[in-house]
Amino acid sequence: MSNEPLHQDLEFHPLTAGRWPDLEALFGKRGACGGCWCMWWRLGNAEFETQKGEGTRLALQALVGTGDIPGILAYRQDKPIGWCSLAPREHFPRLARSRVLKPVDDQPVWSVVCFFVTRGFRGQGVSKGLLQTAVEYAVRHGARIVEGYPVQPKKDKMPDVFAYTGVPSAYLQAGFVEVARRSETRPIMRYFAERA
Repeated sequence: MSNEPLHQDLEFHPLTAGRWPDLEALFGKRGACGGCWCMWWRLGNAEFETQKGEGTRLALQALVGTGDIPGILAYRQDKPIGWCSLAPREHFPRLARSRVLKPVDDQPVWSVVCFFVTRGFRGQGVSKGLLQTAVEYAVRHGARIVEGYPVQPKKDKMPDVFAYTGVPSAYLQAGFVEVARRSETRPIMRYFAERA
């Protein structure tokens, strides 16, 4: 498989109610990964475990139905192939409760918490394009700082399922810098809009 970026072949769109069927098609019956439906960061442990699967699907659909934009979809030739979840950090209560990912300071930030790229399109620049589009979207909606929580692989390659928050190289290419690291494998990276 080529590692040449597909960015020029991709289109990116915020997830709206009208695009909900595209997210369902992308995530499939498993809800992207184990019935998560990208709600893990938004719910507490007990709530997530009781809702996982159909409950989390309905929760995300209800969120989209309110007009909230929980993320960005990537398309190639009108087919949904990728997803990136983002919102103001306070929408993701797990971040505040995390010892490793707790707030760096009291600055308001938007957070990028998850990526999902369908097989056959991984390693081709889709995540980088999603991240760049997510940053642009957040800045257009008032963000001055966009934060990400990639996983630093201990080896050259890690299984894709463990890289759902992205890898540092994609963030660096999108203009992020590391601002904290409380764990060997989990840097906190930021994009500063005022410096761009």
